Amino acid sequence: MHPNPVFHTETADRNLAFARERAFGVLAVNGADGPLMAHVPFLIDEDGAHLHLHLVRSNPIARALKAPLQARIAASGADGYISPDWYDVPDQVPTWNYVAIHLTGTLEVRPQDEMRALLDQQSAHFEDQLAPKPSWKTDKMTPDVLDKMMRQIVPCRMRIDTVDGTWKLNQNKPDDVRLRAATHVDAYGMGSETRLLAALMRGA
Repeated sequence: MHPNPVFHTETADRNLAFARERAFGVLAVNGADGPLMAHVPFLIDEDGAHLHLHLVRSNPIARALKAPLQARIAASGADGYISPDWYDVPDQVPTWNYVAIHLTGTLEVRPQDEMRALLDQQSAHFEDQLAPKPSWKTDKMTPDVLDKMMRQIVPCRMRIDTVDGTWKLNQNKPDDVRLRAATHVDAYGMGSETRLLAALMRGA
């Protein structure tokens, strides 16, 4: 997370909303031999108090969760390189713009009988975004196959104690300079990520 306070002015609610919409991040805990990390989809409760995810049973973090652990999830959004030429003012240096939300708290394993409900909630969340495609549901699977698959994953819950967000979008530049850079970002790539980054820069 960039330490400049100008990049940390968003509210906890907006940071949570961004992480909730992104719904994917890097989970990290301290392991005996160093940091343990996993890339996971997740859901955040409406009140922002808890985050829900599942891990493959063989994942090192799942194996380490014999007791609750302090954990952090980093959810990143659009990002991209910013050329000094795009500011059209002298004596600038290259930088990287990005949005990143850190959620920190206590991670614990939940009872295995919660796995089916969590799987249904997660799949419904992401399937809803594919409408008008008919939603995939777990009841489309052969029960024995579904049971075997669910035995290989474990439900987890993280109590969210702190929320921090870095929105590094050239807020430290004059508005006209930032907006010129956003125009170049918009033109630079063909993907949706660069368009989103440009839109975020324009709204900063």
